Amino acid sequence: LAAGDVDTSIDPVGLHHYMTFHAVVPPPHTLLKGVKKFPPATIRVIEADGRSTDRLYWEPDMTRHAEDARLTAEDWRDRVLDSLRNAVKRRMVADVPVGVLLSGGVDSSLVVGLLAELGQKDLMTFSVGFEAAHGEKGDEFVYSDLIAKHYGTKHHQIFVPHDRLMEALPGTIGAMSEPMVSYDNVGFYLLSQEVSKHIKVVQSGQGADEIFAGYHWYPPLVGAEDPVETYARAFFDRSHETLKTQLNGDWMTDTDVSRALVEAHFARPGAETPVDKALRLDSQVMLVDDPVKRVDNMTMAWGLEARVPFLDHELVELAGRIPPEHKLAQGGKGVLKEAARQVIPAEVIDRKKGYFPVPALKYIQGPYLDLVRDALTSQAARERGLFQPAYLERLFENPTDHITPLRGSELWQAAVLEMWMQHHGV
Repeated sequence: LAAGDVDTSIDPVGLHHYMTFHAVVPPPHTLLKGVKKFPPATIRVIEADGRSTDRLYWEPDMTRHAEDARLTAEDWRDRVLDSLRNAVKRRMVADVPVGVLLSGGVDSSLVVGLLAELGQKDLMTFSVGFEAAHGEKGDEFVYSDLIAKHYGTKHHQIFVPHDRLMEALPGTIGAMSEPMVSYDNVGFYLLSQEVSKHIKVVQSGQGADEIFAGYHWYPPLVGAEDPVETYARAFFDRSHETLKTQLNGDWMTDTDVSRALVEAHFARPGAETPVDKALRLDSQVMLVDDPVKRVDNMTMAWGLEARVPFLDHELVELAGRIPPEHKLAQGGKGVLKEAARQVIPAEVIDRKKGYFPVPALKYIQGPYLDLVRDALTSQAARERGLFQPAYLERLFENPTDHITPLRGSELWQAAVLEMWMQHHGV
């Protein structure tokens, strides 16, 4: 974009994905017609005459293997723990302090436990929390503190009051390679700023939910008569018909391109059950363009390298072979939780699943409402004309009434899109 000579007009297909597929815009599309996205695990050969061909060079098998039929839950547990231990070890740096972005959940806590077990010296851990808003707590320090104390790490707890959160939003949006709606972008941005003052390499727990079935939309897929509908109902931010009432007609696609993408992905061979199909879709599409991109963008904004052991290719290949029932056990990630019990305290494993809470961006009020209203009613936004004015007025009137199935704010989703485009002069 900075180089110029790029078609920056909005791609309606990319916009449909952004508004439907939880702000994930799968390749080759982006929000801009003149910018295309290269798919992961792909080799592109470009001939002298300009013709090109793509070849997928890696994809995990999501089917069962005959030689695995006799494996018990305990066998899978042990294999997962051994593979994850190797993955964490591969990402250690000799004679260099390594930190962990510690949320207090089972995934990052297990990384801490394995690093300690492997003898990592001067292990640092970093946690971030936010001021409460709308009666919702903004941190999970009780669990991150427990792990830090248990392993005697050099722990850094960063608390972000409302005024600092507001100050960090422009930098956070500027660091996004594409608009991303997850509230924890600003958390990772501020956390990375602090971490970069101490070390340059961290390990993180991203990927475990997509690899070991930690999300709530996986269990309903077991035996689902219409897996695509079941998945879309749980994951999509809105239906195609609802989107017609929110976007101006010029920006609407004729067909439901987001649902068609899921249908095509589910129809591909190599995934045995509906749960396998959803895990493959999430790990190859959603994970790449949301959690991984989120952490990568925010850490690299401060020159920090984040390494993700749960996405080690050998661990991912192993997880693909595990029968879904072992992953879905114990409310999700069952086989991983059993592996974790060999390493970390049970209090962290048996807790209610948490998310990175930033309540001020979920329940948009006061100065946050002023910020997003200014962006969405600016001259640039009016000239762009993405959203129907009546829809925006409904959002402004009561933002808390418009929360997506994945607990995201519709107003924040629209505002991040507009603020990102204005930041980049689109």
